[in-house]
Amino acid sequence: MAKKTAQTKAAKKPAAKTLKITLLRSTIGFNRTQAKTVEGMGLRRIRHSVELPDTPATRGMILKVRHLIEVTE
Repeated sequence: MAKKTAQTKAAKKPAAKTLKITLLRSTIGFNRTQAKTVEGMGLRRIRHSVELPDTPATRGMILKVRHLIEVTE
């Protein structure tokens, strides 16, 4: 009986929230670690957008390069 309740709880779990992140400025002229952070987020060029899960790790990356990107929920 315990297995059945665990499966139903997993099925009712809400979908993870995502954030849409768009690169607005070039990383040229900024710190290399900021460029690596942008690359790690999956952004390739200016006006390129990606959707990432709303996790503490993603929020930390956003905080580091907040002057280069735009975030929408």
